[in-house]
Amino acid sequence: MAVKITYATMSADNQELNEAYEKAVVATRDLLGRDHGVIVDGESRSDRPMYEERSPVDRDIVVGRYAQATKEDVDDAVAAAKAFQPEWEAVGWESRRDLMLGAAEVMEARIFDLGALMSFEIGKNRLEALGDVAETVEFLRYYARLMDENEGYVRRLSSLDGREQNISVARPWGVWAVISPFNFPMALAGGPSIGALITGNTVVIKPSNQGAMMALEFYRVMMDAGLPERALHVVTGGDETGDYLAHHPDIDGLTFTGSHPVGMYLYRTANEQRPKPVTAEMGGKNPAIVTATADLDVAVEGIVRGAFGLSGQKCSATSRVYVEDDVYDDFVDRLVARTGQVSVGVPTEQGVFMGPVIDEEAVTRFEEAVAEVKRSGGEVLAGGHVLGEGELAKGNYVEPTVVAVPRDSWVWTKELFVPLVAVGKVSGLEEGLELSNGTEFGLTAGLFSGDEEEIDRWFREIQAGVTYVNRAAGATTGAWPDIQSFGGWKGSGTSGAGGGGPWYLRQFMREQSRTLVR
Repeated sequence: MAVKITYATMSADNQELNEAYEKAVVATRDLLGRDHGVIVDGESRSDRPMYEERSPVDRDIVVGRYAQATKEDVDDAVAAAKAFQPEWEAVGWESRRDLMLGAAEVMEARIFDLGALMSFEIGKNRLEALGDVAETVEFLRYYARLMDENEGYVRRLSSLDGREQNISVARPWGVWAVISPFNFPMALAGGPSIGALITGNTVVIKPSNQGAMMALEFYRVMMDAGLPERALHVVTGGDETGDYLAHHPDIDGLTFTGSHPVGMYLYRTANEQRPKPVTAEMGGKNPAIVTATADLDVAVEGIVRGAFGLSGQKCSATSRVYVEDDVYDDFVDRLVARTGQVSVGVPTEQGVFMGPVIDEEAVTRFEEAVAEVKRSGGEVLAGGHVLGEGELAKGNYVEPTVVAVPRDSWVWTKELFVPLVAVGKVSGLEEGLELSNGTEFGLTAGLFSGDEEEIDRWFREIQAGVTYVNRAAGATTGAWPDIQSFGGWKGSGTSGAGGGGPWYLRQFMREQSRTLVR
């Protein structure tokens, strides 16, 4: 490809990209509607009850039917992973690194087919879908680079005796479980799995039933790249399957991405039997502050992209904006006008920015939030409607929505995961910081300001794990070409749940100090 694709790429104005994607949309339709088994030790087990996944784009489209894993399937997957883990570790970090680099080539060659499938499965527009796959490719390469830079995480230590050799070795925990969500179905299944695998762990993935196709495609990429079958297993299923996997006595580490209640439950209970790492990323209620010194056009673009990208279903989505009162009216006028320009439609079509929300439950959450705005005496400034006419009638489409709502409304505090953003006045940066930090979450936060002192103070005082200033591309959970950690502070979880960052791989390993006297 002539263009570098990331999930923050701002324009699809590239003929080569569009032609390749549209060709893949046609070709991949034949892959929809198939049955998929649980994958244990290289075996596909399809004689199980099936979950039928329908596309949010059009509910008549069956994306796939996924076997729902039994407890015996989970037991077998974990047992196979446990039995093979010592052999996988013994392969050595250089060989694992090389395999991941090979997998990056395989996945990159399939980026358009995978992106088209993801658009059908999740409702992502072409750039967002391609960016999700491209991010996973970058994980494969970036983690390989980290292993090189850290020489396999082996460190020679000092000694008081010339005959004594002291070494610190970071070794894998063993069997790692990955429970992944729907919204980044390739990157959040692949990212932690790659991190665990390259450091010598074996992996069992339990993807969301909405998004399971991408986890299975990740598995196929890894197999085609030469990963041994016993190193990676996929147990599709619902909440009960995830709960059983997370608490399995032979699971040595866990990565979870999902809701705050489930994440906190797993964080409290998954390591009750013995100490083990539990990494959880649990969403956010992400603020942005716009001060009087900001470039309002940049701020508006950043808020629109942050709030309405992937229909507001990103853990990093901008959901509340605090605007200095001197520029509030001007900013709101521009934001409302720009929101009216957001193209909503079938996400495989060129020029569409916002596709559907994932399911009818999300539509209901949207309707409840709009009703709360009106009940509390607030105002819907833009949007506020469910879209059900014409080609959108069979999908889960809603309007991008801007609201002004009293501060005591739960719209300011509840994570909604829909394309709705609240705006309110503040007297200045200090009040904006106080309100921004006044939440149990601390994932992502943004500032739009032209004042260096404001920027410096904001970076010092904002309580969030991923921060950005004056970013027209919208709310971020990463930095390219290097990958920034996208975990969070406070109730958003432990840093680096999904992937990224120069320290990310360390969580998949524990230290063993070695002393040898010659």
